[in-house]
Parts: sequence; C-alpha cells; structure tokens
Amino acid sequence: MKKTFYITTTLPYVNSDPHVGFAMEIIRADVIARYKKLMGYEVFFNTGTDEHGQKLFTEAEKAGISVKEYVDGYAEKFKNLKSLLGISDDVHFIRTTDTHHEKAAQAFWKLCENNGFIYKGNYQTKYCVGCELEKTDSELVDGVCPIHPNRAIELINEENYFFKYSAFQDKLTEFYSSHPDFVVPDFRFNEIKSFVNQGLQDFSISRQKSKMSWGIPVPGDEDHVMYVWFDALVNYVSTLGWPEDSVNFDKFWKEGTPVQYCGKDNLRQQSAMWQAMLMAAGLPQTSRVIVNGFITGDGGIKMSKSLGNVINPVDIVSEYGTDALRFFLLGEVSSFEDSPFTLERFKEVYNSQLANGIGNLTSRIMKMSETYGVKCHCDDTLSEKVCENLEQFNIKSEMDDILAGVKHLDEYIQQEQPFKKIKIDEEGAKKDVQYLLGHLFNIALRLSPFIPETSEKIISAIKANKMPESPLFLRKD
Repeated sequence: MKKTFYITTTLPYVNSDPHVGFAMEIIRADVIARYKKLMGYEVFFNTGTDEHGQKLFTEAEKAGISVKEYVDGYAEKFKNLKSLLGISDDVHFIRTTDTHHEKAAQAFWKLCENNGFIYKGNYQTKYCVGCELEKTDSELVDGVCPIHPNRAIELINEENYFFKYSAFQDKLTEFYSSHPDFVVPDFRFNEIKSFVNQGLQDFSISRQKSKMSWGIPVPGDEDHVMYVWFDALVNYVSTLGWPEDSVNFDKFWKEGTPVQYCGKDNLRQQSAMWQAMLMAAGLPQTSRVIVNGFITGDGGIKMSKSLGNVINPVDIVSEYGTDALRFFLLGEVSSFEDSPFTLERFKEVYNSQLANGIGNLTSRIMKMSETYGVKCHCDDTLSEKVCENLEQFNIKSEMDDILAGVKHLDEYIQQEQPFKKIKIDEEGAKKDVQYLLGHLFNIALRLSPFIPETSEKIISAIKANKMPESPLFLRKD
C-alpha cells in the first residue's frame, strides 16, 4: 500500500483579486505535492477560498450586490489559479460556502460543545475587520491595526458564544515540546511558543445574525452565525469528507502526516488556534506548519490587497509565462523570510537565469547531442540532497543547488569545448556530451516539481535526442 501525504494552503479571503503573495504559497505547496508524488506517495493537495465574515458582507453591500454573487465572482478567479500557475491537476478546491463544509463546521462545533469547550457570554472587544480578529491595545499602533492601517478599529459589545481557548495553554505547550519540528522555521516556532506561554484568552466564535447574517448558522441557535475563523479552519478536515468519510480522513489526516502552508500573519491561527480546536474536538493534530514570510514591494513595504500595492500574477503570466513566475517565486524569494518582488528584478532574473541560463544551456547541449548522435543513459533517481532540501521545505536551497548545476555545465562546456574537440578527438567530445546530457537530465528531473512544463520539454528533447521545437524562453529586452 502506498504511503500517504496531505498538504494544504490556507484559504485566501475572497475580497479582491488574487495577488502574488498567495500565488507564492500555492506554488510552494504544489512543489512539495509534486515532489512527494515523485517519491511514491499518494498525495491529497488542498486549497480553496474562505467566503464568510463581516468584511465580505460589508464589501458586497458597497458593491450593491448579494453576498453570494460577490463571493462567487471572486471564488472563480481563485479557482482559475490552478491553470494559470501550473498547479497539479488533482488539487482539491474547497469553498467554505460548500454545503458539505457548512455541515462539517456545524458537526465540529457540536463536538467542541459536547466536550465542554463552548459557552455563551458577553463579548466586549476591539476588532479589526481586515484581519477578522480581535485586537489588544498592545497589538495596535496609534489606535489602528498595523496590518490594515486604513481600516478603523470597531468596538463590539454583544452576547456571543466563546471557545474555551484558555483551557489549552498547557496542552499546547506539551504538544510543542513533544513535536520539536512542528513549526518551520524555528524562529516562527519560538514566536508561537512565546505567545502561548503568555497565557491564552477565550475568544468569541459567533456573531449575532441580526447584525451580520453572512455566516454558517450556529447549531441549535438560529440567532447566531459562526465566527469566520472558527468556520474556515474546519476546511482542512471537511475537504477530506469528514465527518462522514472516515476512511479518507484516516488515510490522509490520521496517517498522512498533514502539512499546512501559511503566511506569517497566520501563525497563531494555524499553529495555536486550530490546534486547540482539534484538541477540543478530539481529532489528531496537524503534523507540520510551514510559515512563509511576506512578499514586499519597494522599500520593504508589505505587499497586500488592503494597501493596494500588489502585483497581479495574471499580468506576469500573460507576458512571461507560468514557469517564469514559478521560477522567480521559488528561486528568488526566501523560503521563510520576507523578500522583495519588483518587476525590474523579475525581468533581470528571467533574462539571466532562464533565457540566457537554462534555456541557452539546453539549446547548446541538445545541438551537440543531435549533431554528434550522442544519446543519454538517463538516471531518474532523485539524490539524497534533493530529498534533504525538500523534506525540510527549504525550496530556495534546492533551487540554488539546481542553478549551481547549471553554472557547472556552462563552465564545463567552456573548459572542455566539445564543439572544438569533435574535430580532433571525436570519442572524447562524445564523452563530454554524454556527461553534459546526463547532468542536464538530472537538472530537468530536479526542476520537475518547480517548473514542470519546462522540465518536461527538456526531458522530452533528451529522450528524443532532438533540439526543442522552440526556445524554452525568449529574452525580454
């Protein structure tokens, strides 16, 4: 029986067009999913859209349309990322407005309630609609949320249901201690451990329907709808058919070492809030939480929808192609730290590393191979170094190693000059080309999770012993 593996992105909130930050997250998850398949795993890869909450209710009102119409339009744009970004065909796309998800969220609520972790009380707090999170005074800067400085903080005072988060401080601390690689990278793990050690406060998990109707009804109380985060987090198990499909749930969640990708602004929700909710429901924990940094604009300013400084991945792909965007996000952006994305830098990398790098190298080697009649004895086994990088989710390190291999082959051609040697030492020149072909095949194989379309073109050219029908990448001046 095949080993199983589960990986999911967070679900982006459908309040504006997809931006390059989420493109990075889903592409990285796709790399890991493709790598695991190469290693013989049966993979369940999940993504989708988060479609409830006050922010969407308000935005739909501003647009003068129903909330359903509003979220349907944006959900379709996120669903289209699958083809736009070259995401695996078998990725599962869940919407939190799906009927099954709504029923699963209610079943999850009942489990937590029956286990004694939900109660009703008065709710007074400062609330950021942009984050859909309550805020303490220490989290505000000059009275506003630093992540959404253009949104006024709301003051809420009403009767709500609460999740007994405070009951899980010791349980989470014990879990973190017994799972020392739970959050990647280490410095993010230290952040969440410090946060939990400071003490956890119970948080509201409902809103009064009379004030905000766009949410999943609280089971047994039609006057309340679920708080968006409580609802949305359940998608990670509802996507597997939980609670009805216990076979699929056991296969991928219980036994499949579930991995969750998220941005650093989702650290608390994924590695503390969701884990406490799983404990409250009596379900197994996530195995790993992988935390990305932000993609920034000029001057290190966070790139975000609310600040209006995003780069649209549709625009990049339409001019440069899917693999060009994937290549930049995987090779130029830090695996875990913040990194800048400018169009100038993108174009520079495209020309130097793709058009003049991988593309030109492939053309030179395949021209010699075809002309001299040299065929490759290819080895399709991934090296331990590849496995080490990707098992640690250090995607940029793997890309750096691949590009070092490209540089080595360029230097080998310059040093050995088989295109000249062929005139005086045919056997030696053919051995050189055989060496180049073998290493080019290995590079293409290692690139298959990263830029799959380009990888397939190189592998096909090597197996056919013919130049690619068209250049892999055209230089953009």
